[in-house]
Formats: sequence, C-alpha cells, structure tokens
Amino acid sequence: MKTMLKVDHVSISYKIGDFKDIGLKEWTMRHLKNQYHVETFMAVEDVSFELMEGDMLGIIGTNGAGKSTLLKAVTGVMEPRGGHIERNGSISALLELGSGFDGDLTVKENAYLRGAMLGYTKDFMDETYEQILDFSELREFAERPFKQLSTGMQSRLAFAIASLVQPEILILDEVLSVGDGAFQEKSAKKMREIIDGGAATILVSHSLAQIRELCNKVLWLHRGRQVEFGEAEAICDNYESFLAG
Repeated sequence: MKTMLKVDHVSISYKIGDFKDIGLKEWTMRHLKNQYHVETFMAVEDVSFELMEGDMLGIIGTNGAGKSTLLKAVTGVMEPRGGHIERNGSISALLELGSGFDGDLTVKENAYLRGAMLGYTKDFMDETYEQILDFSELREFAERPFKQLSTGMQSRLAFAIASLVQPEILILDEVLSVGDGAFQEKSAKKMREIIDGGAATILVSHSLAQIRELCNKVLWLHRGRQVEFGEAEAICDNYESFLAG
C-alpha cells in the first residue's frame, strides 16, 4: 500500500516579540539600544506520523495543542523549523472557512473566486456550479451577498467547493462540525466516498463521536507535543479519560 503522507519529527516555532504593540519607530530605538527581546514559542514539537492510501486520521487535543499549525505545515503554507514532510499526492485543504471569500460579492461570485484559489478552471466551475448549489443547499441564495449567509451556510459552500474533485490527500479543519445535523451527515457521506476512492484524509475535530465514526487512526497532541498516534478507538478512550480527569 502506498504511503501518501509522512511527517517525520516535525517542529514548528514562532518568534514572539512586542513589535506589533510598540510600532516601527519604538522598535528601531530599542533595537539600536539592544533592548528589544524576541522569544521563541514552540507551537509543534517533534511530531511524527504516516498515512497510507485510504487512511483517515483524526487529530485531537485541547485548544492550543498545535493542531491547526501542524495542518498548515502539512499543506505547505508554513515551513517546519525541524523535521521533514513527504507528500505523495495532490492536496485539497479546507483550513479556514472564511478565507478566500469576499463578503460583498454574491454566493455565485464567491464560488468562482474560491474555485480559482483552489486551482479550478472556469470551464470546470461552469460544469460543476449547479452541483455546488445542490450540495450546499444554497440555490435560493445564489445572488445574495455572501456576508448575509450564516456561518453554517458559508461552511456548506466552502465544503461543497473543496470536495468537488477527488484529491489524493484531503485535509479538513473543524469543517464537519459546522451546520445542522443533516448537512453533517451529508458531509460525512461525501467524506466516505473520498476515502473509498483511496484518498488519505486528515480531520481535526472536537467531536470524539465524529472521530470514532470516521477515522481509523488518531493523533493526540497536547501543548504542541505528540501524546499518542495509532488506532482510533484506544486513543479516543485515553483522551476521554484525560478530559474527565
């Protein structure tokens, strides 16, 4: 079975300073006087896992665990400070539901805009636009400004566009937990179709029930460090015990 994604001892850090608070002039003065100090914050430290064709990985952990930061490195948005990431397939990622949309444009205009950002051609969007409307259940809102949609409706449009193609690696950050129960079930069904097609999938979710239902592997992060990686059921049990304790 083909290895789709390999994350090998990856670490990601941020520089923390007060530049944003003090402004350029004050920063320059402090820098010249050697009074400006920068600290390093390790958002992710020494994380390793491997996904094969058909694997679905759930990433769990409390807020601040480093889940979203790790996903940004996997997709190539960020470069890790240490370690290596090997990707063996096309990646489709849905990390931030609001990104890539313009609130003043219509739903239709935003669909084409988001599609272009994901690399879809205009011809492809012309062919699939009706499918997007049907899946997102937004046909009656097609000509309305995007800012008039609820968060759940916005997430439905974003998911419908991201799941149009059959990616080899699909990454979703907290997108299946937004919207009503019926749409969550529809999204889960679409996810299963993508997985059955052989894709390796990563899902970040605070819903352990969702992780148990969809994922065969789980990565548990805590304060940037890897606690466990392996079979989903046992790690979910351990994580529930940790939360209860």
